[in-house]
Amino acid sequence: MSSSKTFDPKIVLGLLLFGAIAFVATLYFIGVGETSRGTNDGGAHAYGRGLNGYAALIQLLEEEGHEPEVSRSAGRLDDEGILIITPPAYADGDEIKALIEKRRYLGPTIVVLPKWLAYSPPTQIGSDVKEGWVVLADPIVPDWVEDLDYGIELQLKDKETGWIGLGQRGQLPQPDAAMSANSSQIVPIIMAENGDQLVGYLDDGDAYPVLEEAAGVQGDADAEIDRWNVMFVFEPDLFNNYGFASEQRADIAHEIVDLAMEGEDLSITVDLTLNGLGAAQNLLTLAFSPPFLAATLCLLLAMVVVAWRAFRRFGPPAAEERAIAFGKSRLVRNSAGFIERSKRTHLLSGPYANMLRERIVKALGLKNADDEAIDSAVARRAPEAPAFSQSFANLRNAKSPNEILRAAAALKSIERMLTQ
Repeated sequence: MSSSKTFDPKIVLGLLLFGAIAFVATLYFIGVGETSRGTNDGGAHAYGRGLNGYAALIQLLEEEGHEPEVSRSAGRLDDEGILIITPPAYADGDEIKALIEKRRYLGPTIVVLPKWLAYSPPTQIGSDVKEGWVVLADPIVPDWVEDLDYGIELQLKDKETGWIGLGQRGQLPQPDAAMSANSSQIVPIIMAENGDQLVGYLDDGDAYPVLEEAAGVQGDADAEIDRWNVMFVFEPDLFNNYGFASEQRADIAHEIVDLAMEGEDLSITVDLTLNGLGAAQNLLTLAFSPPFLAATLCLLLAMVVVAWRAFRRFGPPAAEERAIAFGKSRLVRNSAGFIERSKRTHLLSGPYANMLRERIVKALGLKNADDEAIDSAVARRAPEAPAFSQSFANLRNAKSPNEILRAAAALKSIERMLTQ
């Protein structure tokens, strides 16, 4: 660790943590789709905060103790529990009918029909127009209702009308633009003052005791209680933010949702996919979803460990010594070590003996001398030296490392005496 610190370790740690959290948050929000366009776009859906939206319904259900989930996944359409869909005017009727029929054994379905054409208000300097606000244009009748094959005929009233049902009566936010229906396959729960259907459930021959009591009709005692109900809200001003300007209409909307549960404690899912706000899963979404979440957490933990080790190091790395140093001595030791490990030491005695013989001959100044001549010359120059011929023969015949070392040392001593 370096003794001099250019930066305060606490500041560096803070920067590392901030960067890591920002990176993980970016990945997460990309995965859940929160970086896309806003959902409060003035549409008639659960996130819409304009007059035609249903954000107030979600808030009311939460305040009343429910836990509604606004879903952007098509897979949630197959969940058990009550499903509230708010299809737009351009929806596919065949798709909605297939969804309704598929859910008959999964849970109740509330279909809130669209009515209002809306557009964003012009923004002017100094205006207090908020995001998601809309201006309502003329009401329309959605064409896809005919594709449901339930005999539903929609109509718009140009005369002021109120609503009656569930022991109450009241007015619509815009009484001269009410949308109602007439169908022999719909049992009305909320009606217009002229008897048209504003809210009702599908009469498919099954028994729905809770709904029958609320509608004030006598059910068939022999009918099966097999499938869940399908509720139609033909007048969306009883459910949207426009209608929730009245506490009475808000209470009626909540009571209709409770009736659709038929006395059961069901989960509530409000769909957005039919409104074009679905979010497809991507790799980041899967990374933060089971069973891949465990692997993601392990990866994040490994990143934390690596970052912590890097932080604790904090400073330039200390210079490390070379594994193989420069120099002749290192080269000799490495070579000797290799020869020793390969158990080829006995092969060195002959070449080493010949090398020393040449060096001794050179030191004596002889040419083409035999062993006897060398012995005579060594005896004259270094009387105390051992006999050359005997030392030379001992080295060439040595086999074990100890014998080689002793013989080599004796022969080397002759050369040393001659060169001193």
